[in-house]
Amino acid sequence: MVRILGIESSCDETAAAVVEDGTRILSSVVESQVALHAPFHGVVPEVASRSHLDAIVPVLDEALRGAGMKSDDVDAIAVTTRPGLIGSLLVGLSAGKALSFVHGKPLLAVHHIEAHIHACAMEHPELAYPFASLVVSGGHTSLYRSVSPTEHRFLGGTQDDAAGEAFDKVATILGLSYPGGPSIEKAARGGDAKRVPLPRPRLPDAPYEFSFSGLKTAVLYKVQPPSPRGTPASAGARAGSLDPQFVADLAASFQEAVVDVLVEKTLGAARELDALAIAVGGGVACNGRLRERLMAAAAAEGRAAFFPSKALCLDNAAMIAGLGYHLLREGKTAPLEVDAFPR
Repeated sequence: MVRILGIESSCDETAAAVVEDGTRILSSVVESQVALHAPFHGVVPEVASRSHLDAIVPVLDEALRGAGMKSDDVDAIAVTTRPGLIGSLLVGLSAGKALSFVHGKPLLAVHHIEAHIHACAMEHPELAYPFASLVVSGGHTSLYRSVSPTEHRFLGGTQDDAAGEAFDKVATILGLSYPGGPSIEKAARGGDAKRVPLPRPRLPDAPYEFSFSGLKTAVLYKVQPPSPRGTPASAGARAGSLDPQFVADLAASFQEAVVDVLVEKTLGAARELDALAIAVGGGVACNGRLRERLMAAAAAEGRAAFFPSKALCLDNAAMIAGLGYHLLREGKTAPLEVDAFPR
């Protein structure tokens, strides 16, 4: 049995977990910062890194206690080193380095996006490599050809706003709560997705690239039309004064536009790769409409789309430890001089 302690602090969750043999989760602890960032309708990097400093030791202690272990009992330390907010990454990496040095355990540098892909494989042993992968979250919207747990070929990603970021910004425009993904999905249940026409940014010359900034602006102009000079009118409608049914219809229309693009591009990648399986990870993978549409569209072509449980879609350290197991098996350990990288 190989037991890996995972540490995740790339954005606004401080997380630690102990995973056995890459899949069996012995403990998983996540300290969320949603309440801290909610007044700003987005993550404030300085607030995030300071919160990680406060939370990292208690979270590590709780994860080890939950697994019935001490720091010296684990076989290796896996920690997120890229991508993410640099201040947040450094908190987790510093903790991982300290534990590795003090206890003489191997240090494993984990790529956050690759870990989101592995989260899907952790819960679906029938998911056989190679397959097409979609990682869709607040900071990332990317497509890959996944060859093995540690080898992923990048196909394309977002040119501006990631899907999750667009959900957050549109929620603010509509006067909905942060984070935007859950609040828009909830509002959309009572709306008509066909009532408000919105563009689908397909980028025909870049089939695996994404762009949601223009879609976000289109939503803004539905709420607050531009002035003749092309800028939003200062006297436009306020979110708090919007008709609730209009909000629901616009939320549903926006969600459907995002899902249309994600499904089309992901299936396009699967066809080109001749992949019979699709793995999806990241916070937006919690979205019920995306799950419903992509699973149905994949099945219609004889393919299968796999999603992790919602706990493993969101940032967590179990996926970090799980992928760390494969890095350790391949001898891909990191020196104590390893650095963190925001991109």
